Amino acid sequence: SRNMAAIRGADTGPELRIRRALHARGFRYRLHVKTLPGKPDLVFPGLGAVVFINGCFWHGHDCALFKWPKSREDFWRAKIGGNIARDAAQFTELRARGWRVARVWDCALRGREKRPFDEVISQLSLWLRSDRPETDLTGRGAE
Repeated sequence: SRNMAAIRGADTGPELRIRRALHARGFRYRLHVKTLPGKPDLVFPGLGAVVFINGCFWHGHDCALFKWPKSREDFWRAKIGGNIARDAAQFTELRARGWRVARVWDCALRGREKRPFDEVISQLSLWLRSDRPETDLTGRGAE
């Protein structure tokens, strides 16, 4: 329980790195807007875009960083399955409200499939300046 209490939901290391890099490129944003579904990590009101920085384990991403725990399997399948369903509902609601949605997955920033950080930021910057409705940045590239 001490380990679980130490896991942060906001202001994580990857989130802080991405925030600093985007700010340096001239992007201005709001953080964790409570009135939006899912409280996106970054909200760009002028661009009509939101960005989620997702941990592969907690959000059940299909990559090398995600493995189902061997203990308490029923608990973890319910927990992570609920997270996946909630993410999908929030994504749908944001799109219905006219927001463009990006997800940056943890595997894009660490692990054996990671990409150069500048490449991830460049792709995210290009997406923010585009009119594309959504993007997923993973260790394998943009989906």
